[in-house]
Amino acid sequence: MPDSVIKVENLSKRYRLGTAQGYKTFREAIVKAAKIPLRSFKKSNPQSTYGSAELVAGCDSQSDNIWALRDVSFEVGQGEVVGIIGRNGAGKSTLLKILSKITEPTDGRVELRGRVGSLLEVGTGFHPELTGHENIYLYGAILGMDRWEVTGKFDEIVAFAELEKFIDAPVKRYSSGMYMRLAFAVAAHLETEILLVDEVLAVGDLDFQKKCLGKMDIVSKEGRTVLFVSHNMGAIRNLCDNAILLFSGGIKNQGNVDEVISGYEDYETSKNGSIWVNDNLDEKNEIAFLKKIELLNQDFKITNTFSSSESILIKFTLVVKESNDHLKLGFDLIKNGDIIFRSQQVDSPQMIKTLQIGTHSVFCEIPAYLLNSGIHYIRPLLSIHLQKLLIKDSIPVLKFRVVLDSSKSDFHFVLNENNHPGFIFPYLNWKLE
Repeated sequence: MPDSVIKVENLSKRYRLGTAQGYKTFREAIVKAAKIPLRSFKKSNPQSTYGSAELVAGCDSQSDNIWALRDVSFEVGQGEVVGIIGRNGAGKSTLLKILSKITEPTDGRVELRGRVGSLLEVGTGFHPELTGHENIYLYGAILGMDRWEVTGKFDEIVAFAELEKFIDAPVKRYSSGMYMRLAFAVAAHLETEILLVDEVLAVGDLDFQKKCLGKMDIVSKEGRTVLFVSHNMGAIRNLCDNAILLFSGGIKNQGNVDEVISGYEDYETSKNGSIWVNDNLDEKNEIAFLKKIELLNQDFKITNTFSSSESILIKFTLVVKESNDHLKLGFDLIKNGDIIFRSQQVDSPQMIKTLQIGTHSVFCEIPAYLLNSGIHYIRPLLSIHLQKLLIKDSIPVLKFRVVLDSSKSDFHFVLNENNHPGFIFPYLNWKLE
């Protein structure tokens, strides 16, 4: 491994659950100060009959605590681009906040060699009352850069963000997309040795997402180190050589990016079989959410094994709480980590209409004699077109196998995904004249 620029040892972060406490009175502060010697005695006396839970961040019981990170250790070498993946709540953002010195760890240590630039949320480090011009210098100062360093990159930053006309307007008047473009441009162009990027690219349009990913690729080739948190497995595969999978605050797997992602996809799908039920409460608070997805054969029976000669039905149970003309439902069909195709309901003329409030069963049929043999994955998509992703944890949730049907040809029974390459195996008509 190249010289380590990020070294994390036994990193842990504990939060207390419950409501925030209000301001204390002067009298309460005096009483609390008077109790400090007694607390110190309890902590130093292991035979004390008083419970130690009281000493943990002021909690009344251990059940009030949650470990966002627990004993996380890894190293990242200079110039490496490492993907951080995992479900929502796995601890990805908490890890980056600790590395950015926004929050302190409960236990463990972190060594960082070089200045750190971070893009953890849209407009991190920006002041809404200041103009885009002023915020560029403000953010540079936060990163420890002098005025001349920022001036040298200023024109390049503005051009990349495509905000020449608006750079002297207060950023509070920017749209979320404009805010994000400027924030990313500043973080990526200023001379920091380490760049931390959380899942923020989903805010921008497709062209700007490609532009950002291209810039990150250039940044890594310049010898700068990047930690990239994303639910976009395609972007992780393209940008990163290695990945770290976080699960419930700990490292479940780390190493080669393809191996880590494949293990993640297999784990997330194998436990669900041919039915996926949405348990993400955050998504259920949106204007629409997927309640369930099922895989059905042509007899409407639930299964995850299909013959190549039969069609595959995907049944989406969609709950619409507020109708929107731009609501889009769809899925990616994935094999070997690559997207075979993407389909959305607006591709069908019958479905180009506003979905009304209520619960809907939406079917999509993958026709017979299309897919090759092997394992395939379904990754659901739900969004308001060019505005907002309603499924933020965009990972495959269902897995199914296709087996070649040999009834059409005496030769088909010897074929499989190894000796008949390709993602699809359509039954085409051949004739001799």
